[in-house]
Amino acid sequence: MPKVLIFVVAYNAESTIETVLRRIPADVLAMDYEILIVDDQSQDSTFERAEAFRKAHKEYNLTVLFNPANQGYGGNQKIGYQYAVERGFDAVVLLHGDGQYAPELLPEMLRPILDGKADAVLGSRMVRPWNALKGGMPLYKFCGNRILTSLQNWLLHSTLSEFHSGYRAYSVRALASLPFQYNTNDFHFDTEILIQLLLRKCRLAELPIPTYYGNEICHVNGLKYAWDVLRVTLGARLHALELFYRRNYDVQPPEARYTLKLGYVSSHTMAIAEISPGSRVLDIGCGRGLWAAELKRQKHCRVHGVDELPAAATSALLDGYTCCDLNRGALEADSQDFEYVALLDVLEHLDTPAQLALLAAVRDRANKHKPAVLVSTPNVAFVITRCMLFLGQFNYGRRGILDATHRHLFTLSSLRTMLQQAGYRIEKVRPIPPPYPEALGHNLLSRILLFMHRLAARLLPRLFAYQFFVVARPLPTVHHLLETAIVTSQARADTTPGGGAVTDVPPLSHSPCGRGEGEGRDTGETPVLPAVPKQQDN
Repeated sequence: MPKVLIFVVAYNAESTIETVLRRIPADVLAMDYEILIVDDQSQDSTFERAEAFRKAHKEYNLTVLFNPANQGYGGNQKIGYQYAVERGFDAVVLLHGDGQYAPELLPEMLRPILDGKADAVLGSRMVRPWNALKGGMPLYKFCGNRILTSLQNWLLHSTLSEFHSGYRAYSVRALASLPFQYNTNDFHFDTEILIQLLLRKCRLAELPIPTYYGNEICHVNGLKYAWDVLRVTLGARLHALELFYRRNYDVQPPEARYTLKLGYVSSHTMAIAEISPGSRVLDIGCGRGLWAAELKRQKHCRVHGVDELPAAATSALLDGYTCCDLNRGALEADSQDFEYVALLDVLEHLDTPAQLALLAAVRDRANKHKPAVLVSTPNVAFVITRCMLFLGQFNYGRRGILDATHRHLFTLSSLRTMLQQAGYRIEKVRPIPPPYPEALGHNLLSRILLFMHRLAARLLPRLFAYQFFVVARPLPTVHHLLETAIVTSQARADTTPGGGAVTDVPPLSHSPCGRGEGEGRDTGETPVLPAVPKQQDN
């Protein structure tokens, strides 16, 4: 039988707490249940009344706690939800000790969760809105509720009838997946946890509930509450647009951080367009192999991936896979076996030594066959980032230019300089506009913004490019030039009358990967890294 927690938040509820407990229906008391009352340092005898009820009614599985310091409406809820998580409950229902919400509806509130049909159930007074006025809701609260809910639905792309009911049931598994401990301790805690559920894409259900306003004392400052609700909802929207970062809204699992950007101008579509059909491609930093799978589908290429993920997470979408730590600059794959090397949104995740070592490894292994190296990276000088910096904001987040995993940020000049100093000839540089369809959806507005921004990025790429896409070719290393000169000289000498070797040149050993061209080895032999077997053409 699932374990259910009836969580009663109480503050100065001495006149109603016993009545609320007696109204809990027998259907709930027949479950594997516990009633938890948390008194948030009431100034009356709420705790004493609840404790006396517990002692007098042993048939109730009742626990009464008292906060030695007032935690606020939201802080009190955090304690109850942590209690539910740590003690392994399956569902928890929030009930108010002042009797504003009907305990008789507890079985209906719990049923969708216990049946596995919802992650949260919201008791809504606005499913039948005029009943709220009949139940005594003041007109100003009714109008404020409707206006705030409409604005929140618009900002969050939701369709809830009410955001502001305090009668709620949650799956404890869903609660455990939310960082609710970072939410406010104030009254808009209910709004923040609901936003978290929406961002997490949890299943929400609404249950019509009656409205009852008695002689209870309201402790909410309406104007402050409305401002707080709008502020945190707008913050959630800006977080979703990757313009600001809010730790409590960082609720998506790690694998949802990066998605494939198709159907519009992006680093992914530019790279696919650049690659010839049937080519052999080395995808460095391939992640889960989503881009490689799309490239194979569109261009019938053979793709070998390189990343630090376990092979089981990527190999199903690739023709081959090498696991190595790119943050050490390691490259345990031979780029000369490929016609293209993709470094899409990779370099910014590495520190400077690892970037240079990786570029050197690609160049070092590409002497015999010089692949086109496709590089994409964010533009830290993007106009929005500049404006935020002007306002004193430099907020790292889950995605975008200031992704929290980015270690080295580039402007167009610094990207050019790094590639040129690493020994690459830059053939193409293209600006990439912001991914409006990711933020706004694939609609007319995003298409218009994308078109306008593409024009602006062509005129002022350093300011309006969200990313840069670069096609570069590795230049021959000094080692390779010397090796070529020796081979060429020998061949030419052989064709010279009275030919033969012009000089006795010992065989060359390959220079260490990632070392500067003019530097020698310290000690020992050069390690030989295993090369990826050359793929056979279809």
